[in-house]
Amino acid sequence: MPLSDRDRAILAFEAEWRRHGGAKEEAIRSQLEMAPARYYQLLGRLIDSADALAEDPLLVGRLRRLRDARRADRSRIAG
Repeated sequence: MPLSDRDRAILAFEAEWRRHGGAKEEAIRSQLEMAPARYYQLLGRLIDSADALAEDPLLVGRLRRLRDARRADRSRIAG
């Protein structure tokens, strides 16, 4: 399924938000007009899609590595 405008906006936001500073959750609410929890749900699904990987392979690869590292850390702590 091709990326929607919302999907592209999420990827663009994730690529640029650090440059603007401030609290990420506030920026999600104001720029994307959604709750941070919903944003993270959508982002998690999005970075698993082949279309997102084709759209921005460096960003998606970085986000996947960060997610995998967090999961590994949680597994070590829990186990």
